[in-house]
Amino acid sequence: MEKIVAEVLDLPSPVRAFLAAKLLESLDVDGAPELSPEWKDEIRRRCREIDEGTVQLVEAEEAFARAYSKLT
Repeated sequence: MEKIVAEVLDLPSPVRAFLAAKLLESLDVDGAPELSPEWKDEIRRRCREIDEGTVQLVEAEEAFARAYSKLT
């Protein structure tokens, strides 16, 4: 298994993202709704932006605090 992980980590980012999505899909519980093609495209776009460094990430706590402040 370690050999597989090492080989996968050497793949280009888009290929790793695709593989990760496929692995996560394989873990889905029976009866769980399938992601729409639009959501899959959105996930790929966001992963690509992260890989390319074109977006600035924020900590989850900060994101939740921002969202909460807009609700109050």
